[in-house]
Amino acid sequence: MKKGFYTIMSAQFVSSLADSALFIAAYDMLKIANAPSWQRAALVPMLALFYVILAPLLGAFADARPKGQVMFLANAVKLVGCILMLVGLHPLLAYAVVGLGAAGYSPAKYGILTELLPASQLVKANGWIEGLTVLSIILGTVLGGVLVGPVISKHLLSFDLPGVATGITTAPEAAVACIASLYVLAALFNLRIPRTDAPLLPMQGPVVLTRDFMDCNARLWNDKLGQISLATTTLFWGVSGNMRAIVMVWAAAALGYSTSQASNLVGVVAIGTTAGVLIASVHSRLDRATSLMPLGIAMGVLMIGLNAIVNVWMAAPFLMLLGGVGGYLVVPMNALLQHRGANLMGAGRSIAVQNFNEQACILGLGAVTSVLALLHLSVFVMIAILGALVALAMWWIKRLHARNCARHPAEIERLLAIARSDNR
Repeated sequence: MKKGFYTIMSAQFVSSLADSALFIAAYDMLKIANAPSWQRAALVPMLALFYVILAPLLGAFADARPKGQVMFLANAVKLVGCILMLVGLHPLLAYAVVGLGAAGYSPAKYGILTELLPASQLVKANGWIEGLTVLSIILGTVLGGVLVGPVISKHLLSFDLPGVATGITTAPEAAVACIASLYVLAALFNLRIPRTDAPLLPMQGPVVLTRDFMDCNARLWNDKLGQISLATTTLFWGVSGNMRAIVMVWAAAALGYSTSQASNLVGVVAIGTTAGVLIASVHSRLDRATSLMPLGIAMGVLMIGLNAIVNVWMAAPFLMLLGGVGGYLVVPMNALLQHRGANLMGAGRSIAVQNFNEQACILGLGAVTSVLALLHLSVFVMIAILGALVALAMWWIKRLHARNCARHPAEIERLLAIARSDNR
């Protein structure tokens, strides 16, 4: 791997660490304020909001400026979101601002991989990026739980700046103040990301960009391999994005856990995902990614099985297995999607299309879970519904690929040959 890749990994790790810790702090902030349960469920879709609204602009913006600079600006926006949360803006709205920064960060983060590395290293690079991201989710989730927990928060709240009234009076507020410093550190790493030789593409007006984005979206969905990998990753991230909030609620309902304790179980899912990601980065190939679709069906069935768990000794290995299956599936699919996207359009535009679909799925499923919570349906019903949707959707995607192979064998073989050649 090139030297600049490790700088990208460092920046991504710290930024993602802060994102995960901030989710726990925002969740606890709503909880101690006795906010309705639907607001806590709405945290995840609020993070996804700007991914969807600004999708036509974000990819073009990432392609129009050096990607390290884009990542720096995105981290600055996340920092602003933290500050707004501290000065009293409703946590959902402040978290949406953090989502704006995350939406701008993602096309640059993944787009620079296709600029910096050859296609033969994309699966390995994705394995490292996803593995490190999941590791940061584990540590960030645990960090958030520790910061809002009674031991550390007591010390944080007892700390005073001479002559300065911070207005920080609760554990989650103290946690947010600490997390803000992580975004500053991530921004410093962003400044060290190297400039690649990839040409910058000029941005055009919003109407032209929207039309271009819709064309890119259509091209990726019409591509016989692009549509399969895009559908799979869209479904995976749509469910995974909402599972954080669901596991938090499930842990409280099934195990009687507090926010701090439940955050550890979210970390357990991430540990399993990390293992799956790392194994996939070694053993998987671009041209064999579609053979792993049965794992998606298994993931849905395992989600339904979560309702049978009654204690933490069963929960921990089960959640680890669930995360591992998903991690092993998503890495080669993500690499295949990036590969097809880079061949069909610019790297930034490709990632923006991917983010739009994945975050729209997060937004849609998050809206569904928020409505279910508003209707006072139990978390066990939510999990059963989501698990069934995942299994059925993956079965449909698998059938779609089989139909493509039967109707367009020459095209599928040509695309696989390109992936096979680039994987060497």
